[in-house]
Order: sequence, then structure tokens, then C-alpha cells
Amino acid sequence: PICRSVVAHAEKGGYVLGICNGFQVLTETGLLPGVLLRNAALKYICKPVGLTVQSADSAFTSGYAQGDTIDIPIAHHDSNITADADTLAMLKAEDRVAFTYGDNPNGSDADIAGILSANRRVLGMMPHPERRAEVVHGGTDGAAMFTGLADALVSA
Repeated sequence: PICRSVVAHAEKGGYVLGICNGFQVLTETGLLPGVLLRNAALKYICKPVGLTVQSADSAFTSGYAQGDTIDIPIAHHDSNITADADTLAMLKAEDRVAFTYGDNPNGSDADIAGILSANRRVLGMMPHPERRAEVVHGGTDGAAMFTGLADALVSA
């Protein structure tokens, strides 16, 4: 039942962030395209990875510059983002690929680690930026995402 409320919120223009299994929910509800399958090696993976910021044009990514490399941990088993060629081309053409993996750890199509909705208010990503939002977490590369989102909410 909560999914109906999340979809309604997104359809009204609300911000939605889905991390890890939350990203799976966003694809399963149709808020984001594609599906998430088991990692290519069929193993749980938990480690920091390098991500490249592909789009800085959203509240989630506005604190980064396009091309920035950030260090964000992954911790997942079902994270292989899969989509047909037309969907992948559309995501790229519409600048909706938010993040890509530098060293694709799970077999995701086009190295995709995160994607945005058409209105840029929904972000789904497999890596865990909340695990790099404070110095005590081992780094702050994820903090800009939450600052950008908070700034967008304040201005709204």
C-alpha cells in the first residue's frame, strides 16, 4: 500500500530517492525504467567504488560537476541494472543517467549506477551515498547529494 502513496507523491512532482532496494521499488512501480537483476557474478558485493557524475542537472546531483568522480560504497546482491537498447539510448539522450560505475562491479548495462526520472525529481541508485555523508563514515562524497536535495526542498 505504501507504494501507491510514493507513486502519487512522485506524480505530483515530489522528490523521491530510492537507494539500493529502494531503487528496485522505483523500477517495479514504473517510476523509473529498467529492471534490477542479480549481480553478474551472483555474489553479494560490499565495498567502496568510484562513481562518475554523468548529470549535474538535478537537485540530487547539483552539488557535483559533470565528470566528477566520487567514492561511494555499494552493498548489494540484486543490482545489475538492465534495460533494452531503446531505453538505454533514451536515458543517455535525455541526460537521465546520474551516475556510472568506473569499474562496473555488478554487470549493469552501460555501467549505470543511478538514473533520474524525466522530471528529474526521482533518483534511483544502487550505491549508498548515506554511507559517505559524514567524516566519521569514512568520507563525505555523498553529502553533496543530501545538501542539494535539502536546498531544493527549502526553495520549494
